[in-house]
Amino acid sequence: MGKFDGKVALITGAARGQGRSHAVRLAEEGADIIAIDICDQIASAGHSMGTEDDLQKTVSLVEKFDRRIVTAKADVRDRAALEESVSACVSELGRLDVVSVNAGIASTSQVLDLEEQSWQDVIDVNLTGAFHTVQATVPHIIAGGRGGSITFTSSAMGLMAVPNLGHYTATKHGVLGLMKTLALELGPQFIRVNAILPTNVDTDMIQNETILKLFMPHLEKPTRADAELPDSNYVRANILPIPWVDPVDISNALVFLASDDARFVTGVSLPVDAGFLLKK
Repeated sequence: MGKFDGKVALITGAARGQGRSHAVRLAEEGADIIAIDICDQIASAGHSMGTEDDLQKTVSLVEKFDRRIVTAKADVRDRAALEESVSACVSELGRLDVVSVNAGIASTSQVLDLEEQSWQDVIDVNLTGAFHTVQATVPHIIAGGRGGSITFTSSAMGLMAVPNLGHYTATKHGVLGLMKTLALELGPQFIRVNAILPTNVDTDMIQNETILKLFMPHLEKPTRADAELPDSNYVRANILPIPWVDPVDISNALVFLASDDARFVTGVSLPVDAGFLLKK
C-alpha cells in the first residue's frame, strides 16, 4: 500500500529537476500524476529549462510504477491557460488531492544592476505563478470534499539573503507569506498548506557556469568537481559537509508533508538544508 493510493497529485515545473523527482516519488507511493511545465526557455533565466522531451522522460519514469500520468504544456504566468490545462487534466483523472507548487527560475545580479526584465520574470514565475497555481488548483481540491495538501517550493532564501539574488530572495520570502495565509484560509476545508526550504539542490538551476562562478569567483572556470571539494564555498555553506542535496531529498520531504503522516501539519516552513540556515 502506498501513501497516495487512489489520489492524484499535480506538480508544476515537472519536466526535470525537483519537479520530475516529485512526480516520480509520488507515483512510487501510489499517486496518479498531473505534470505541468512550460517546456520552453525564458530568456532571462540564468539556466537552461525543461523541454517537451524532458517532460516525456518524466512520463516514462512515472509509468514504470504503473501509474497514470497526464501532462500539459502551460506557463504558470498565464493564469487563464493554466486554469484551462488544470481543469482538463483533473477531468481526465477524476480528482485532485495534492499540489506541488514547484515551478521556478533564477538569475543573478546585484539589485542596483538588475535588469527590469530579469526582475519581472522571476517575480512572475516564482511568486505570481505560485498564486496562479493555487487559484487554478484549490477549487478542484475543495470540490472533492476530502481535504488535501499544497506544498510550496520555497528556499533557504525564504528566511535569509545573500548578495546577487535579491529578486529570487524576494519571491521566496513572498511564497512563505502566501503559504501561511493560505494555511489560515483553507484549514476549515482540511486543506493543509506548507513549504519546503531547500539549500542548494543538484539540478540545472545551480549546475551552470553562472552559479558556479557566483559561488567560486576566485576560479576562472569553476567546475562541478571544484564545488565538491571539502573547502569549496558550496560545502562550507552547509553544516553537514556536502555541496548540495539531491532532488529526492526534497521529494521525500514533500511525500511526508503531503501524506497522512503529516495530517495535522499545516503552516510549516520545513528546511531541508543540511544546516545551511543555522550558519547564517
